[in-house]
Amino acid sequence: MSTTANILQEKTITVGTGDAARDIVVITRLGVAQDRPALVWLGGYRSDMAGTKAIEMDALAAEQGLAAIRFDYSGHGVSGGDFTKGTISRWTEEALAVITAANVSKIVLVGSSMGGWISLRVIQEAKRLALPVTVEGLVLIAPAPDFTSDLIEPGLTETERQSLLERGYFEEPSEYSPEPNIFTRALMEDGIKNRVLTGLIETGCPVHILQGMKDPDVPYQHALKLMEFLPLDDVVLTLIRDGDHRLSRPEDIAKMKSAIVSMV
Repeated sequence: MSTTANILQEKTITVGTGDAARDIVVITRLGVAQDRPALVWLGGYRSDMAGTKAIEMDALAAEQGLAAIRFDYSGHGVSGGDFTKGTISRWTEEALAVITAANVSKIVLVGSSMGGWISLRVIQEAKRLALPVTVEGLVLIAPAPDFTSDLIEPGLTETERQSLLERGYFEEPSEYSPEPNIFTRALMEDGIKNRVLTGLIETGCPVHILQGMKDPDVPYQHALKLMEFLPLDDVVLTLIRDGDHRLSRPEDIAKMKSAIVSMV
């Protein structure tokens, strides 16, 4: 494979204007297979582009001679912006800006957890805006569409509801970080506006969902629910009996890579 496939470029793009402007850091791997789609990583809530799955996707791109695009949402990783101002709308806007700036005609979206929700919103918005890019495939890892209304809101305690009303946010311990997760009222309210599990979703491309059955954050039943809204697409669901939310073990990574290769 040409060494061109091993060249990484880092750049920063500004999304939004005025007080809403934020600097988004993007790392692009140049690909030699110009006729094949670029891989785009869409990470989860509070994750970043240096995580195991994102790095492994990038490594696969290098092996295959594909272009690969990774970035951090505002308030995440090395990108600028205030995390507490983050919403699905803002992070979707950033994903669309990154894809547009990459100037690629074909992509495969690889979305993890919240990134699965944003992947679906990216497809919807790209169609609405008539962007000149075709989504060739969708790989969703423990996807969490509508997680604010479907997974978080029903389980809120009275204390957490009161905190949302009075302080504008609530905190909960994180299994993945010493810092607590922060969920803002803006995120919760914006999530309602971005719900996708409300009617038929037509992605126009093959979809492969990887879901752990021991996922404590996104129950596997949520993946089954998502499938109900994708009757028009070619969808494969792989349930991993002992898989957790991260799905970052070598055997999980192998499944992710196999799903990606099937679409490029």
